[in-house]
Amino acid sequence: MNRTKFFIAFIAAFIFVFFFGFVWHGLLMKSTYMEIASHYRAENDMQWGPLILGHAVMAFFFTCAYAGFVSNPSPGAGAKLGLKIGLILVGLYFIRFAVEPLTMKVLVLGGIGDVLEFALMGALVGAIYKPAVTATP
Repeated sequence: MNRTKFFIAFIAAFIFVFFFGFVWHGLLMKSTYMEIASHYRAENDMQWGPLILGHAVMAFFFTCAYAGFVSNPSPGAGAKLGLKIGLILVGLYFIRFAVEPLTMKVLVLGGIGDVLEFALMGALVGAIYKPAVTATP
């Protein structure tokens, strides 16, 4: 494993998912979430520590999955992995929709956002992370 590239890919992924989440969920979907505002914490009661930690955990373990399971590293391979993980998260939106008072708009737009976010994060990680090159004797 190329630890330097891994660390750089992880940091880039973290920055990307944090800002993508802010733009997608905090700005673009804000009016959609306001339709069910009583379901969420008030803006002034938001817990920043867990929010930041959650993004870091996602970025770190996505980078681990990429480094551990992608055999031919490239931006395309990263996007493909991200697309698959994003689609897994769509399943989570359906489960949440079944047990929480989410609207169909939250279900659809949240799912689209996660698929986009993870596919783009995957392409970014794929563009940065390259395994260590070992010299052959």
